[in-house]
Amino acid sequence: MKLCSAQLFKSSFLLVPLTDTILTALVSLNTDHHFHSLPDFPTTTILGVQFFSGCLNEVFDHALLGGLVVVPSGPGLANDLPRDAAYRDALLAADLVLPDSGLMALWWNRSHSNGKDKLPRLSGLLFLKELIKREAQGALRDSFWIMPDACQDAHNREWLAEATGLVIETKDVYIAPKYAGAGLLADESLLKLLVERRPKLIIVNLGGGVQERLGHYLRNHLEYRPVIVCTGAAVAFLSGQQVRIPHWADRLYLGWLLRCLANPVRFIPRYWSARKLVGLLNRYGADSPLPQ
Repeated sequence: MKLCSAQLFKSSFLLVPLTDTILTALVSLNTDHHFHSLPDFPTTTILGVQFFSGCLNEVFDHALLGGLVVVPSGPGLANDLPRDAAYRDALLAADLVLPDSGLMALWWNRSHSNGKDKLPRLSGLLFLKELIKREAQGALRDSFWIMPDACQDAHNREWLAEATGLVIETKDVYIAPKYAGAGLLADESLLKLLVERRPKLIIVNLGGGVQERLGHYLRNHLEYRPVIVCTGAAVAFLSGQQVRIPHWADRLYLGWLLRCLANPVRFIPRYWSARKLVGLLNRYGADSPLPQ
């Protein structure tokens, strides 16, 4: 099998070859309703959720096999997980849950790690950067993007075209309606489009708490197994629709601070509420705060 040559990025992205595992998985994506089982991978259970505890390169070996990939935020874990059964069920049903919350990773490594079993924080922003960089052997050329509004859609697609050479056509974009803030979520119009289009990759660019429930709905109702990636505002960080977060800030868990400085009215209350996550972690540890 020959590797498709990816276009050189105009930004700082570097080409990274795909492993044979990913190439084989992408070519053999299951197209019927009998979902193939995924291979085992390392996890750490926190608040009842099994978080992936391997390295970033291993993430792609599993994520691109198909299924739901979610990146829950600290505020989502602090506020949505204890009160919303639909959010909890989405995290439990996800095929891959990335530990994006720096607060959670710091707490776990200080309180429960023995020094050998540290939980690595895996940034959703870095994951999306790598996904775009690898281009998944052309999977992004067969992708479908769920955008929060027309303005962000225009800017995100403009950035993708300029920075990566990836041109997303209008038929491959869905402008999401205003979904309910909690509870079961359904969107038959979106489902119908995806059934007709059958993209290999679905990228959900919606806020935390919503994207996980929407991804769960799609995973359960599509009769084939695409890769469903829920990385929230990551594309908006890259396109400049939200404050750009440099690599050093993301690596030092300071993305939340830059967002608060850029838009204090919106983000200070959001991240202030995330302080409740510490109490949940201390009280429940590995157990779910919302029993099944």
